[in-house]
Amino acid sequence: MTETTLAPPTSARASDWLTRYYLARAAFSLVWVAAAFAVATKMPSVAAVLLVVYPAWDALANLADARRHGGLGKNFTQMLNVVVSGVATAAVAIALTIDMHAVLGVYGAWAMLAGIFQLATGVRRWKVHGAQWAMILSGAQSALAGGFFIVRAGGARVPTVSDIAPYAAFGAFYFLVSALSLAVSSAWSRGPRAAAR
Repeated sequence: MTETTLAPPTSARASDWLTRYYLARAAFSLVWVAAAFAVATKMPSVAAVLLVVYPAWDALANLADARRHGGLGKNFTQMLNVVVSGVATAAVAIALTIDMHAVLGVYGAWAMLAGIFQLATGVRRWKVHGAQWAMILSGAQSALAGGFFIVRAGGARVPTVSDIAPYAAFGAFYFLVSALSLAVSSAWSRGPRAAAR
């Protein structure tokens, strides 16, 4: 069985894809945060599912985006993100059998690495798409949040899913800002071309 990848889209179509992609990621994170605060804090089984699903979604989202832009071979930072997020998914499932300190520690390591790779992806895409400042800032903040999670994992207080929810909420904010910034940038760049026709 061979892997099929989509041909790299043109700049305009790529920007449209990225806008929809960022909106989808923002929507998912917002739903995840709402579920975490509304349901998961009272139902440990739901919290466990949400904690496993979050890095799994990140792996799948990065895979879909990389395939859209020529495949994992041409998007090395996203390939690393897919691998790290996939490993984190399995590690979270295992950590849940230990305790929440272990879960938060796994989330910390994942957030640091995924943030660094996201930052690198944003820098790489800046020249082609522009409007990547929010993704770069989000990646940097994710790396810092990961360090904070690791410190908190060693504390006496037992962490809960509500300790991770704000991290996801900030992710939703940055993805939404990225989508809006890219949409405005694309509309601005197309305006002069449309007027010249």
